Amino acid sequence: MGWATGIMVYFLCWWTVLFAVLPFGIQPEPDGRETDGGWRGAPRRPAILTKAIWTTVVATVLWAGIFMIVRSDWLSFRSGWLAMTPN
Repeated sequence: MGWATGIMVYFLCWWTVLFAVLPFGIQPEPDGRETDGGWRGAPRRPAILTKAIWTTVVATVLWAGIFMIVRSDWLSFRSGWLAMTPN
């Protein structure tokens, strides 16, 4: 895996994990009024920084696992049981 591919895979992992982490701990404002700038579905305390930190940690572990699998011969199309036959 080259550095550009590694960055793109990390970005995709981070973005996917972010959307998985965003709903954790959300408690909607029950009496939010649009005139006050609130909305009933808006969270009281979104804790975006905490979620971004957790997203980074989880995405890094996930990316490291993907990197190890790609670098190993366990899942390879060049050699092993998944190898394509030469023409």
